Amino acid sequence: MARGKKADKITTLQTTAIVVCFMLAAGLLTLPRVAIEVAKTPDAWISVILAGGATFLFGWIIVKLSSRFPENTFYQYVQRITGKAIGKVIGIMYVIYFVGIAAFEIRSVEEVTSFFLLEGTPAWAISAPFMWLSVYLCMGGVGSLGKIAQLIFPITAAIFLLICLLSLNIFEINNLRPVLSEGVMPVFRTLKTTFLTLTGTESLLFILCRMEKPKEATRAIGAAIGIAVAFYTATLILCVGAFSMEGVLSRTWPFLDLARSFEVDYLLLERFESLLLTIWIMQIFATFSIAFYCASLGVSQILNKSYTKILFILFPFIYVLSQIPKNLNELFSFGTIIGNVAFGLIALLPLPLLLISRWRGVGS
Repeated sequence: MARGKKADKITTLQTTAIVVCFMLAAGLLTLPRVAIEVAKTPDAWISVILAGGATFLFGWIIVKLSSRFPENTFYQYVQRITGKAIGKVIGIMYVIYFVGIAAFEIRSVEEVTSFFLLEGTPAWAISAPFMWLSVYLCMGGVGSLGKIAQLIFPITAAIFLLICLLSLNIFEINNLRPVLSEGVMPVFRTLKTTFLTLTGTESLLFILCRMEKPKEATRAIGAAIGIAVAFYTATLILCVGAFSMEGVLSRTWPFLDLARSFEVDYLLLERFESLLLTIWIMQIFATFSIAFYCASLGVSQILNKSYTKILFILFPFIYVLSQIPKNLNELFSFGTIIGNVAFGLIALLPLPLLLISRWRGVGS
């Protein structure tokens, strides 16, 4: 790593901030539309809460697995559990997953920024400074990621809360009624979509070994999931309440349109979409950097190569991958593929690995 092991430690608060920032990414702007498309009722917000419970369960399994190897990252200890060959294959799967996330996030920034803020600006001019800053941040290791996440999250929470409170002026609760009018099946049908939006606990596979107090990891993910569920539930309820179900379905970025739907004369800023985009870009930067770090760490530990060199090697691969989708529809399809992969890597893989490690007596 770029810094000594002692310097590259993170607190419980920083761990919570990293997981929250990893969860609150592109889904913040798109979840209302995506969830309502699947549910076809306004009750999709209930599935966010249920998905939060499922996410905590899978996160708890991840914590239990990583806690057996407190000095190693997942890339290192999975080889001890399954053998070197299979372990390296599993590690490469996670690397590809994180590279995919990084590419998806950087392309999302390009699309939204070029449409709403910097119309006519070349895509590379938007993504290049974004990615170079992330390289510089990742060179500092997970300690730097923890500090930037700890800095970004309070700003995000404050502005998000302000937008939510102001949007109550156009909120109509009748758009959410009647609750469960079509039974519970639409809620369960939407669970996969909302669960995939809440992915982020997998970062604990790689940062728990860097925690100053690893025994507090369960508390950290519990707080992180609770915060993310509150954010996403509020986003969904407010968008449906303001626009109705049909209105949400007609918008590509519903929450961004919500921030554009009201003006406040007595505040310094009358329009809030630019403010929302500012905090959203900061969140995307954190998410991209965490994914970039996890992917680079994986390649360096699987191949026993320099972590810093791998950062620069992966850099062009991520950018090229981000440019493959030709339009927004292809970008959203790319995001769906990543989500399906995430379901396997987060929900299906850690439990068998935990059971195998206990059966073989590997780890503490």
